[in-house]
Amino acid sequence: MKFYILTLFPEMVMSGLNTSIIGRAMDNGLIDIEAINIRDYTIDKHKKVDDYPYGGGAGMVMQAQPVYDAYQSIVKKVGHNIPCVYLTPQGRTFNQSIAKEFAILDEVVLLCGHYEGIDERVLEEIVTDYISIGDFVLTGGELPAMMMVDAISRLVPGVLHNDDSTVQESFSNNLLEYPQYTRPEEWNGKRVPSILLSGNHAKVEKWRYDMSVERTRKYRPDLLEQ
Repeated sequence: MKFYILTLFPEMVMSGLNTSIIGRAMDNGLIDIEAINIRDYTIDKHKKVDDYPYGGGAGMVMQAQPVYDAYQSIVKKVGHNIPCVYLTPQGRTFNQSIAKEFAILDEVVLLCGHYEGIDERVLEEIVTDYISIGDFVLTGGELPAMMMVDAISRLVPGVLHNDDSTVQESFSNNLLEYPQYTRPEEWNGKRVPSILLSGNHAKVEKWRYDMSVERTRKYRPDLLEQ
């Protein structure tokens, strides 16, 4: 899968994604991530990409032209339009189901805004989806884009060493993940639940399901309602 990230801070994006599981997935050719600097496409001699908003108000707004030209540079390279996601608090809230939607795509563009936003006209021209990571405001779309890449990449076959992990993780069936334990059997006076040491796989699976339901009811009852 190929991710194109339109941003004013490509170094920030790539330094965060070049490590751990995502970095290894890139090294192994399972995913590809390209951060494109919107500032490279401005026609302003001072590399300016923002201006004051019409109608007044605080802050600055990113101009349409450099964003549009940055996107078109991708289209020209690949020969066709690509779905473009704008990271904004106004979008639908990102979750595991949405991650699965994107994981079946071959390629996607993630557009990172800054300042007070982006000129609406270019959003109408190129954006196919609006995604939020929660009801709060950040200084830019880079962190949300990195979170989306991480969550989606984990669903790409081969990225995780054990593909069954994605089936058992939190939110895979609208339940939080069950408690996990490893060696030693006793630590700080606390023992691993005996059923996990029993070797009875059916009972272990039943215990894990029950714990998932209990934990979801305690911490995220809204998921049970779904």
